[in-house]
Amino acid sequence: MVMGAGELYSLACTVCWAVAVILFKKSGESLPPFALNFVKNLLCAAALGLTLLALGSWRWPGIAAGPLAVTLISGALGIAVADTLYFKALNAIGAARMGVVGTFYSPSVILLAALFLGERLSLLQLAGVALTLAGIVLVTYTRTADPLDRAVLRKGALLGVVSVAAMAAGVVMVKPVLETEDFLWVVFLRVAAGVGLMVGIVTVRRQWRSLAAVYRGVQHWGAIIAGSLMGSYVALLFWLAGYKYADASIAAVINELAAIFIVGLAAWLLRERVTRRQLAGGALALAGVLVVVLVR
Repeated sequence: MVMGAGELYSLACTVCWAVAVILFKKSGESLPPFALNFVKNLLCAAALGLTLLALGSWRWPGIAAGPLAVTLISGALGIAVADTLYFKALNAIGAARMGVVGTFYSPSVILLAALFLGERLSLLQLAGVALTLAGIVLVTYTRTADPLDRAVLRKGALLGVVSVAAMAAGVVMVKPVLETEDFLWVVFLRVAAGVGLMVGIVTVRRQWRSLAAVYRGVQHWGAIIAGSLMGSYVALLFWLAGYKYADASIAAVINELAAIFIVGLAAWLLRERVTRRQLAGGALALAGVLVVVLVR
């Protein structure tokens, strides 16, 4: 069985997100998690709005109250909450450990999709999921000579798990809406909901001046803008298109390959060393994804 459109969109998403992560590595050096997530989502919302105008799709598509509410809640949860917690965890425990924590994503989607969408994977596909997760752990896990304080590690790992669970819940929640409503409008509304919640938080906390001060000190605006557009606009469109046209369980497993592409790009562009264990893990993860996608 060949890969369908949904699987190919999910694969394209992993490549785009890997490029964005490399760019975000520079962004994170001068922006705290909330500020980075806020500007990322503002740029994405602007890009999506311009896309709707360019395609002549700016008129309200008539989404009913129920699907609209689900879309907005999904955006607030998956974009404002999940992404901010993800960046906090990334800063706290580092990219390698977050790569391991991130393997919680596809099991979360598979469980939620089984409970709420009625999706089921075969035993052989579940074995493929296990292979993929084992491969990702091999690729991303590294021992360090300067271990984190246990309390910091526990808190960072917990933030990472919560962020991944929120991301999974947000995308499973919106999948039925993606299948029935105007795709670009659903994507735009999700991002707008995330931005709206973050604007509310800044307003209630009266943090506009401090946020502006943070942005004035940024040294890597080029990396921030490029990473935001690649990770929150291009990758987001591919990511949600994958969930629109493929089972959520399968799209989630393909998304795990982002860790492999991140390691490859880091080796190529940042001259980071790739070990034999990482190569073996990459091969194992790829084999697992092929089992999940090609076996029915």
